[in-house]
Amino acid sequence: MSDIYRVDVEITAPVYDTEVTSRVIDAVANIFPNADVEEQFGEVRGEAHAMDHFSELLHRQEILDTARGEFFANREGDTFSFALKKQAAFVDRVNFSVGEPDELGEISVRVRVDEPSVEGYIDHIAPPTEDGQPVDA
Repeated sequence: MSDIYRVDVEITAPVYDTEVTSRVIDAVANIFPNADVEEQFGEVRGEAHAMDHFSELLHRQEILDTARGEFFANREGDTFSFALKKQAAFVDRVNFSVGEPDELGEISVRVRVDEPSVEGYIDHIAPPTEDGQPVDA
């Protein structure tokens, strides 16, 4: 029996005067293809209820430990948040934005977990690893 996850994923990204809005939308859609994305004045907003493709990218790029570190470092109650670089997202890559803000702005993601728990959901999308390989909890 598979677990059922109930999550709300809020995605926002600024659109600067030097950018083409459709490219920012594409960057968000590359990472979160199931998100409902809409353009608002000066930004793109999206909402999703799953992060399966995002999880696949983390596995493919072998950055599960990095992702877990970001998720747990930015956890607050039943939510966790993180920021991604737009330029990397445009080419279907996950690159966490840490330290200095990216000059093109960031894709900000906030995940609220209803079920099972924040830890359980993080384990689902970015499982713990041993010698670089995911381990089943």
